[in-house]
Amino acid sequence: MTLTLHKSNVRNVQLGTTTALEAGTLTVDDTALTAQLQQRDERIERVAVHVALPGEATRIVCTKDVIQPRCKIDGESVGEGTTHALENVAVVTCGPIVGFQEGIIDMSGPGADYTPFSKFCLVVIEISVVAGTSPHQHEAAVRAAGLHAAEWLAASCGEAIPDRSEQILWDEVVVDAALPRIAYIDMVLSQGLLHDTYVLGRNASEALPCHLDPRILIDGGVVSGNCVSACDKTTTYHHQNNPVIAELLAGHGTRWNFTGVVMTNEPTRLAAKQQSAQRAIALVQELEADGAILSKEGFGNPDADLMMLIRGLEAAGVKTVAITDEFAGTDGASQSLADTTVEADAVVSVGNANQRLALPAMQTVIGPLPDIARLAGGYAHSVSEDGTMEVELQAVIGATNQLGVGRLSCRAV
Repeated sequence: MTLTLHKSNVRNVQLGTTTALEAGTLTVDDTALTAQLQQRDERIERVAVHVALPGEATRIVCTKDVIQPRCKIDGESVGEGTTHALENVAVVTCGPIVGFQEGIIDMSGPGADYTPFSKFCLVVIEISVVAGTSPHQHEAAVRAAGLHAAEWLAASCGEAIPDRSEQILWDEVVVDAALPRIAYIDMVLSQGLLHDTYVLGRNASEALPCHLDPRILIDGGVVSGNCVSACDKTTTYHHQNNPVIAELLAGHGTRWNFTGVVMTNEPTRLAAKQQSAQRAIALVQELEADGAILSKEGFGNPDADLMMLIRGLEAAGVKTVAITDEFAGTDGASQSLADTTVEADAVVSVGNANQRLALPAMQTVIGPLPDIARLAGGYAHSVSEDGTMEVELQAVIGATNQLGVGRLSCRAV
């Protein structure tokens, strides 16, 4: 199984009458893209395509997902063959609110420091659906549109000569048996109620826990389908560019033996959580791992899944390190996790999502600005008449992502 990524650098994006990548500038035919999305899905009533560039005074509201443009060049199966990827650019879907846990992206100002996506050239797809569409169908329509737009953009630039190519090696690498054996447990939301993730086209609640070749994740085999708190939502872009997997592959064969990925879900019922944790622990044991890195999505009841896994793995002799964000109150003095266990003695914090931010007004707003008051992390009077606003960090998409993408942390005082 071999996966090669051809990567083309994008330095600028503009709207035009053709779609192509030339000399680092991605031109997008917004008329053609709009027509495609509306013709493909009768649930979509209106599409508007925007461009948002780093440093601009632009705010994107009610962000649903962020997706890296990619397409297959050859090979039919996810995780193998050759994939063309556009770097430094992403498709962002937004529009009228689906669920209160959606997010904000500021392209400049203090808010831009908290989201990795402010550094990218963004093709923003603002979507409104037909009146009466249910929340689940609304989310599904926007998700499908974003994925199609990302693939269409990459395919339209298929003639571009890549700036670099990267071959993703894993089981081909010869590994010294003396190296420590490290597994990765990737926990994803699978709770229904706009809290779903899709693995190879199947809902995670049906497909997980399971072993998964890391190249399947890198090649887009996992898709976000949820509207969870923006700060720790694992967007499709995060899945495509999982930094934990990238780091484990980089050290594979020299610093450790990366034995593989166990993907597991975060159910709602206690019995289902216990069953899922037991199965995931058994899968890690099958990999004969000495240690495991765990990351999760969401907060609150997923903290219980995390602690069950840590407790069971440590009891089985597998040392654990967990990555999590915290909800410690605006003053940092509240209990930051909904559950704990004494075995969780190696935990990496990626920040306090209750931290408050004062954000300036922006010249351009894409999406429904009043809906900020309805987002998780927003309040009834978040937006002032002059356009300035105050929100908690949890309203900013990717601010405390639990794959360790950001630069925030917390410490006990």
